Amino acid sequence: MAKKADGQARIHDQTLTRGNGGELHQVAEGDTPVLTTAQGGPVADDQNTLRVGARGPSLIEDFHFREKIFHFDHERIPERVVHARGYGAHGFFETYESLAQYTRADVFQRAGEKTPAFVRFSTVAGSKGSTDLARDVRGFAVKIYTKEGNWDIVGNNIPVFFIQDAIKFPDLIHSVKPEPDRGFPQAQSAHDNFWDFISLTPESMHMIMWVMSDRAIPRSFRFMEGFGVHTFRFLNANDETTFVKFIWKPKLGLQSVVWNEAVKISGADPDFHRRDLWDAIQSGNYPEWELCVQLFDQQFADVFDFDILDATKIIPEEVIKPLPVGRLVLDRMPENFFFETEQVAFMTQNVPPGIDFSNDPLLQGRNFSYLDTQLKRLGSTNFTHLPINAPKCPFHHFQQDGHMAMRNPTGRANYQPNSWGEGPREQPSRGFRSNTSVEEGPKVRLRAESFADHYSQARQFYKSQTPPEQNHIAAAITFELSKVETPVIRERVVAHLRNIDEGLARTVGGKLGLKKMPEPADAAVKTRTDLPPSSALSIIGNGPKSFMGRKLGVLVADGSDGALLDAVQAAAAEEGATVELVAPKVGGFTAADGTAVAAKHMIDGGPSVLFDAVVLLLAEDGGAQLAKEAAARDFVADAFAHCKFIGYTAGAAALLEKAAIPPSADEGLIVLDSAKSAAAFLKACRTLRVWSREPDVKL
Repeated sequence: MAKKADGQARIHDQTLTRGNGGELHQVAEGDTPVLTTAQGGPVADDQNTLRVGARGPSLIEDFHFREKIFHFDHERIPERVVHARGYGAHGFFETYESLAQYTRADVFQRAGEKTPAFVRFSTVAGSKGSTDLARDVRGFAVKIYTKEGNWDIVGNNIPVFFIQDAIKFPDLIHSVKPEPDRGFPQAQSAHDNFWDFISLTPESMHMIMWVMSDRAIPRSFRFMEGFGVHTFRFLNANDETTFVKFIWKPKLGLQSVVWNEAVKISGADPDFHRRDLWDAIQSGNYPEWELCVQLFDQQFADVFDFDILDATKIIPEEVIKPLPVGRLVLDRMPENFFFETEQVAFMTQNVPPGIDFSNDPLLQGRNFSYLDTQLKRLGSTNFTHLPINAPKCPFHHFQQDGHMAMRNPTGRANYQPNSWGEGPREQPSRGFRSNTSVEEGPKVRLRAESFADHYSQARQFYKSQTPPEQNHIAAAITFELSKVETPVIRERVVAHLRNIDEGLARTVGGKLGLKKMPEPADAAVKTRTDLPPSSALSIIGNGPKSFMGRKLGVLVADGSDGALLDAVQAAAAEEGATVELVAPKVGGFTAADGTAVAAKHMIDGGPSVLFDAVVLLLAEDGGAQLAKEAAARDFVADAFAHCKFIGYTAGAAALLEKAAIPPSADEGLIVLDSAKSAAAFLKACRTLRVWSREPDVKL
């Protein structure tokens, strides 16, 4: 049961002391400069915003948080401080059934109604010019233009976050951005500053498990989930409230790449995710997600194992099954990238009547921060005048003038109340109403006791992964820490890992060459080992069972069998997959029957990392010739190393031999000699990877 906040809640400073073995207080107080505001005022607590009681809402009078987040929001021009590299598309949201019993939000009142939407996907840490395949959280921000105002679900592809209180957000992002004295590394967390912050912030360990998993290197925007992260509220017409968490489920299933593949994709096509979304929509294969909600009441919140206001925690889907309530379809690209994708402004506080906030301190801080961000980035309080940000429903207010005003109130009265009968008026029956909760408690800077368990759900996530995914997490943490130059930081992280899983900690510690294992980090709350694995947390365990929406790369050369190529393309079309031809020359090849066939890629520019599976459709002469080409050998070797399915003809034997791949290596190498075998190969590709191969290739 989640503990109630009370007068015994620990000051976060004390939590860190006990949670990290005293690392934060090793320097004598008298020798340490006092943290101050920009005005020189000493700061007593830099870990928690001022709120009403340990679990109450944040207070606007918190001048230290206001100054800190204000400065952070204005650090960059003109690109976003975070989520700078993004890509967007238009579409619609369609409601399945009325949710009037839970919410009066207009978008959920009528079954089958379609509402315009715009979605922006992004990475978090990198600049606008960084690569799509950096290991990072992916932003998943949805703007739904409802009939009662814009609703922004400003989420990520990971359901938890690094921190519990928004006052720490500038510190988190400063730590992961390029180190200020050298300006690198770009779009990477594999450096001392980030891991120093993480090693001193145990609340981040659940998020670290997610970010070091395959969730942080998705194959496509189309194949990843989205989460609202926080707990929100639904309010119905009677102002009855229900807690809600939002989840986007991709119709095409989950899929990621492996790290070695991500590195090579970044070199071959740094715009890989952008190109994938563009190609899918332009070809009419519109990406689709289901919006699912987890609904629960105060009674559940009181008895759940963890605090529902803690953004570093999830409610497992086995505990509350997500309810599908609508679908999101993306069917149109912007006409101009800058005008729409770059200028779109999302804000967590954009909610229509019927949707309200919880006291989650991270959400409360985001609500406070985003308006500053848009003012700085878009240059004017009138950013809502931009078409991409303007509501599509009627709107009326008295706001006027300002930089770049494109509309102003008309008539004599630009205020209310007025005697002229002009202008809009508030309407209590239709307007936004907040949940009328009773808040009481002292004005304090506290972290609630119920937020103190930092390891149990991290362990649950790790234990929920399949063996290949667990290996990927260990390899990712090892790689990242191998780039950390300060030994004590590496040791502190391993000490935290011992509270999550001893095997994981020893694997990482061994690969880092630690002479002895550090003691487990002091934990404010002992790690629970009784939380059951959640199958919903595994990507491999939730594979698509289909090759729909995927891409097949077919390596061809002069003399390739045109009829067999037709059979492969027909089988791929039956599966809903795309076929792209890769040839020695960009002009294409001449098939065995003399037909000239165009190709999409030249072999040097079409490596196998761009595809989900490959076919080596070669005649003997073509196979022998390509066996001499380094790019062709890499095409085959990488596909094998990345555990992809490989279909091949007898003529590819020389190329397979040069790539050191036995034709009968495993079930993922399939001979193609007929239309029937082509269909069987595409059906085999539905599982996407041959994970049994991975221990042998040892990537």
